[in-house]
Amino acid sequence: MTRTLLSWNVNGLRALHKRGMFVEWLLKEQPDALCLQETKAMPEQLDPALFAVEGYRAYFNSAERKGYSGVALYSREEPLDVSYGLGVPEFDAEGRVVQADYGAFTLFGVYFPNGQMSAERLDFKMRFYDAFLDRIESLRADGKRIVVCGDVNTAHTEIDLARPGPNAKNSGFLPEERAWVDKWLAAGYVDTFRMFCADPGNYTYWDQRFNSRSRNVGWRIDYFMVSDDLAPRVERAWIMSDVYGSDHCPVGIELNA
Repeated sequence: MTRTLLSWNVNGLRALHKRGMFVEWLLKEQPDALCLQETKAMPEQLDPALFAVEGYRAYFNSAERKGYSGVALYSREEPLDVSYGLGVPEFDAEGRVVQADYGAFTLFGVYFPNGQMSAERLDFKMRFYDAFLDRIESLRADGKRIVVCGDVNTAHTEIDLARPGPNAKNSGFLPEERAWVDKWLAAGYVDTFRMFCADPGNYTYWDQRFNSRSRNVGWRIDYFMVSDDLAPRVERAWIMSDVYGSDHCPVGIELNA
């Protein structure tokens, strides 16, 4: 069975919905599953229409702080199980993880922390990274096959951002952040987009200032990663750079599983 999986950091679901740019897009694309990041809303703050999209079940994990973070999953198939968070209170308070078991694989939609604000937030980000890797590795040890999608908030290599030199000392492209992505891949995971495209200039995030998107001065920080036992089943991976409405664009894969 080939499934289409999409992921999108919407940078505010309420605003996107009010502009008529979400439900219509979802119904047009018809993915089997869609993971969202930065929903920035409690369920009670959302239009009821967002819980009643035809053909989809909706699952939300919101931050305790209003208007901040948050993830969601829209799924055509009812997962065997859906859970939230990593079991670590300081991380789970920020509503960053939704996990869905489809039997053939376990899907994680994740909004990884941004470390730009301070040294404390960078430390939080790195500890979140490690806790997340521990979580998915424990599932692999139990025989699960893993798909991870979302905003990782780190560009892995120099071809994953337009200006690597000026950003070498900025969170999002720091050596320790990039080394953690190396560690993730070395543990037996595959960056699906790079299975099909080795070219520079393919980005998923653009700063809203300075006309960055029109000039394609961007970063590739949104990913689909799969455990290596699923890599042969990835039939396609792509970036939907023609989709607007956020400072990020959606990314997707086709998975035969």
